[in-house]
Amino acid sequence: MAALSLNAANTMPEGGLTGCFVGRVWLPGDGGGPTPVLVTDDGVFDLSSVAPTLAGLLAKDDPAAAARSMPETGGARLGDTAAILANSAHQSRNSDEPYFLAPSDLQALKACGVTFVRSMLERVIEEQAKGDPEQAAEIRAAIGAEIGRSLADVIPGSDDAARIKGVLTERGLWSQYLEVGIGPDAEVFTKAQPMSAVGAGAEIGIHPKSIWSNPEPEVVLAIAPSGRIVGACLGNDVNLRDFEGRSALLLGKAKDNRASCAVGPFIRLFDGGFNLDHVRAMEISLSVNGTDGFELQGRSSIAEISRDLADLAAYACGDHNQYPDGLLLFTGTMFAPTKDRDAPGQGFTHHLGDIVSITNPLLGGLINQVNHTDKIPPWSFGLGALMANLAARGLL
Repeated sequence: MAALSLNAANTMPEGGLTGCFVGRVWLPGDGGGPTPVLVTDDGVFDLSSVAPTLAGLLAKDDPAAAARSMPETGGARLGDTAAILANSAHQSRNSDEPYFLAPSDLQALKACGVTFVRSMLERVIEEQAKGDPEQAAEIRAAIGAEIGRSLADVIPGSDDAARIKGVLTERGLWSQYLEVGIGPDAEVFTKAQPMSAVGAGAEIGIHPKSIWSNPEPEVVLAIAPSGRIVGACLGNDVNLRDFEGRSALLLGKAKDNRASCAVGPFIRLFDGGFNLDHVRAMEISLSVNGTDGFELQGRSSIAEISRDLADLAAYACGDHNQYPDGLLLFTGTMFAPTKDRDAPGQGFTHHLGDIVSITNPLLGGLINQVNHTDKIPPWSFGLGALMANLAARGLL
């Protein structure tokens, strides 16, 4: 595989780490383990004296203020940010030195689906094609333009949406994806288990039986147990389009596999200089670079989302459902790649070794490399291991 590398140029936000950025680092050696950190241009600082877990930090009344109180609590400088970044690339990692983990631990990992018209149409196409990429181009041409014109400006759950549902049902074009895309209820599903997400520099997993897979570049909201949105990061909701296209009941198989959930590189906490309106205005860029010379570029504009970010958060976490350790919520993508890779009309699918870069000037870059799920080291450090580790370090 081609070498993946992390550095300030491809991972740091434009303008440096001038906001409040937090994450997690693995500290090696006796007494080491996963540690919440404050990430700055001056280095990476231990936050375990403020909160032993990142979920605990985000649950505080003012997480950014709590993180910035680190000098008063005696948090140690763990190293240079660029050096720890460089050691986070999976191929060149030195396990005897600190490296970054995904910025999540106890939080639930949830995701919203079909929140953009463009990706909604692709889900309808997957469904009509029964997971067969060879059928997708013909179906896209047959129904994409007609449905797209109808849905571009529809407010989900509105009277207009109900009217369109009636029209499309009469034509035999209604779909379960249209139901959650413009109907009254948003789709929120479990993306992965707590502690299973991978961070910047790690491999991301594609099931070896899948022949039609793609990345899904998204903004991920960091939500406190109260339901309050306290920050944001980038995410890759890796998806197996053939599995989901065969049956929506295979969503768990399409979405939740080893290393199929990537978040990072850090969570940017809300403070006086960064808030939800900045996130609403974001454009997320994606590039895929293959070992075969294939290149793919795409973008996802949050301004084009069908449901507001605050509404998605309230739908996921409110009176009807609680998350005592908070959650990270993927908010969906408008990007569904259709550029042909292997043969005309078959569209895009991942190859082993693809380097996937998801970037935004305010959040930085989340960079990962594709491998088969059964070739990536198994996930073995779960909640039980975390509790045992924190207890042994005297942090509980």
